[in-house]
Amino acid sequence: MARSNQSDERPKTAKVSQQDGNSNDEEQQELQRSIQLSIQQHQDSFKTLLLSTLSATTSVPELSYAPFSCDQQGSFYIFVSDLAGHSQNLRKHPACSLMFIANEADSRNLFARQRLTYECRAELVAASDSCYQPQLELLQQQCGDVVKLLRSLPDFRLFRLQPISGRYVIGFGKAYDIDPVSGRVNAVGPGA
Repeated sequence: MARSNQSDERPKTAKVSQQDGNSNDEEQQELQRSIQLSIQQHQDSFKTLLLSTLSATTSVPELSYAPFSCDQQGSFYIFVSDLAGHSQNLRKHPACSLMFIANEADSRNLFARQRLTYECRAELVAASDSCYQPQLELLQQQCGDVVKLLRSLPDFRLFRLQPISGRYVIGFGKAYDIDPVSGRVNAVGPGA
């Protein structure tokens, strides 16, 4: 009978361990959801993105901005003139970076402003591409009739900016790497 009791206790202990493991998994999943929601809310609070490109002529980094739209797969779209430096830069050097950074006035500490960055690969979207019209319509909804005017100009082009990697910083010691494909976030730093 004593053996039977010991035998009965082992599965209970294993069950408790398993439940603790499930609890930890649930906490991790909840943390993932919470951070993913924070990332989405931060990004959704912007109508423009900061865009860093490499100069087509001097290979010097250049910073610009552009209104943007997104698709369901997480790609960003910008509609820019061929006359703009960043348009020429993206054609020659498709690697670029995007940033969404909290306003200085809304930040408690200027050294730890909330920010979301993505390393991306740019590609020109042909007018015949299935996403061309829907993305321009979305941009027009977001930015108004000026997009209708820009669409009539011959020098404007649509670029898709496909994230390769990302990072979300909430503050000191609160940074997360983002896998744009899976959407998973992983803490960065010594305590990670």
